[in-house]
Amino acid sequence: MTEGTSPVLISQVIQFSVAPVFLLVGIAGFINAFVVRLARIVDRKRELADRLRAPEPVRFELHRREIDILDERAGLINLSIKLSIATAMLVCLTILTVFIDFLLSMEHPRLIGTMFVFAMASLIASLGMFVRDLQLASAAMALDDEDVPRTRNTAPDTPAQ
Repeated sequence: MTEGTSPVLISQVIQFSVAPVFLLVGIAGFINAFVVRLARIVDRKRELADRLRAPEPVRFELHRREIDILDERAGLINLSIKLSIATAMLVCLTILTVFIDFLLSMEHPRLIGTMFVFAMASLIASLGMFVRDLQLASAAMALDDEDVPRTRNTAPDTPAQ
């Protein structure tokens, strides 16, 4: 430690680091949600691949189109996960730099600010990929609607007694 460091100053630096740590918790939540979505995409793709092995002619093209959408969604979610991990790493580097600056009596506010800006840009991009995934999921649901006949009254006829 340098001459000017004291337990009080160190505790202040730790306090300033708490907010980015909460950001890390939020990012971990996003990553978890993305991984769950990716697992569901993989499961759905496997199910459709099985159906295509013994296809129903009417649904073959719908299944093919849905698989194409699932492939794109998987790519988007993979990119979201990578961007979220990059965000977490940048936040960790920001916290580390704050401590190093303090302990070695250095001043790199532009570096710290730049890393945090890049972290936020990465998080925004990750969430943008997530929004696109949601749009594609909605498009896949529309494919299911193409296959289902529309009727107003879908209740089965009740036998007369």
